[in-house]
Amino acid sequence: MTDAVGSIDMPDAPDEADKKKGRKGGKRAKKGPFGRFALFYRQIVAELRKVVWPTRNQLTTYTTVVIIFVVIMIAFVMMVDFGFAEAVKYVFG
Repeated sequence: MTDAVGSIDMPDAPDEADKKKGRKGGKRAKKGPFGRFALFYRQIVAELRKVVWPTRNQLTTYTTVVIIFVVIMIAFVMMVDFGFAEAVKYVFG
């Protein structure tokens, strides 16, 4: 039977020395909570370096747009609430 197109091969088998010593290999081989925390911290820093941070001008523009949108939505909800309050007063006296 042949492999399907784009199939993923199985990783290589671990070395005999690793089997005897019981090593898992890779980054997770560190033992203890401090080693795992250090690995976690390094991974966070590595991911944050990949982030494309906005410039000051972009940040100001985005913040202004969000504030204007929030003010518009507050005004809209306030008008709808006022309209419902007046409708309830009209219906129930």
